[in-house]
Amino acid sequence: MGEVQFKDGQLVQVAQVVEDIDKAMKHYWEDFGIGPWEIYEYGPDTVQDSYYRGKPNTQRYALAVTWVGPIQYELMQPLDGYSIYNEFIDKHGYGLQHVKFYYKDCQKAIKEYEAKGYAVIQSGRIGEDEFYYLESEDKVGTILELGNAGEIPPPLRVYPAV
Repeated sequence: MGEVQFKDGQLVQVAQVVEDIDKAMKHYWEDFGIGPWEIYEYGPDTVQDSYYRGKPNTQRYALAVTWVGPIQYELMQPLDGYSIYNEFIDKHGYGLQHVKFYYKDCQKAIKEYEAKGYAVIQSGRIGEDEFYYLESEDKVGTILELGNAGEIPPPLRVYPAV
């Protein structure tokens, strides 16, 4: 998302937790033409300042992203450990888990959201990209994520292979 210009508060991503990221990408590509997908794997070695409910987060997860118009669609598959992704699966099963809003100054936005009663429940940084998930499901029906769309390292692979 680093090359695209966003405005503060703009919806930039819709994300789904899936049981099998490869199967999900294949269905989206073959059935709907959605893709190609960039695939990443993140965990303690690649996510800096990673916290889940106030404690260091050691979860590893696979992630795939593609653009559908101006919105990034994200698939997430927990690989081990526990985080808000697992909380969602335990409560709802697999499905749409969060929406992400862009903020150039995430710290300022977090203070504004916290003043409205939205606490940060998970956060981290990948390269220059900061992300903060808010406790919001009881108020808006889903998890809200705030992020600044900074540069990240290149993907591990692309589907379908080019």
